[in-house]
Amino acid sequence: MRHLFLSSCAVALCLSWQVSTSAASSVRYAAPPPVILSPDQIEPWVMQLRPGQTRARPVDRRPRVNRVSSVARPTLEASKKVTAQRRPTIDPRFLPTVVDYYGAEKPGTIVINTNERYLYLINKDGTARRYGVGVGRPGFQWAGTHRVSRKAEWPSWRPPEEMRARQPGLPEFMEGGPRNPLGARALYLGSTLYRIHGSNEPWSIGHAVSSGCIRMRNEDVMDLYERVGVGTSVVVI
Repeated sequence: MRHLFLSSCAVALCLSWQVSTSAASSVRYAAPPPVILSPDQIEPWVMQLRPGQTRARPVDRRPRVNRVSSVARPTLEASKKVTAQRRPTIDPRFLPTVVDYYGAEKPGTIVINTNERYLYLINKDGTARRYGVGVGRPGFQWAGTHRVSRKAEWPSWRPPEEMRARQPGLPEFMEGGPRNPLGARALYLGSTLYRIHGSNEPWSIGHAVSSGCIRMRNEDVMDLYERVGVGTSVVVI
């Protein structure tokens, strides 16, 4: 009986080994499953097989990036405003104003205080119209009393030989105009080389930068030009 039981177990083990071996062989050599491609991968091939029946629809699959709106983009007008803000401007205390004046000069006299950087036009009521000015830099300061010998609108400029020797790049002559350093108006002082004149560099008002001439803003020298005449006394202190 025991011998019969052992024989039955041996037969069962043999059969199970054969079944597992055949199953493994069938899996190894079985046909692979079909490959499934997504539509976006097979569409180009379908278009080649059936030209004219499918229209290409390109799709941008790049990641989205938040772009700055057109409202926030810098414009030419904004750039001009920024440039204007960065450009040097005149100190407000050098803008024209009317002040009390206690000097001994007669009404109609021009008094230029080079230390204060102010020009005063004396009025009849004990006041003076005060303008900010630019004056001669160190080594070019001067003082004295003269009279306005000539007036000119948009004056031409002929730099003196001494000035051209110091600055070789200066022209011998320059027609009047917005680019001319003498600006919109000029009041010539006697027979000297000095003038009260406008400037295309208004930010220089209040500073010692010139070669001895008295600089004013163009709008200020135009105002002064209309208020004084040839023969006006000019006192520089």
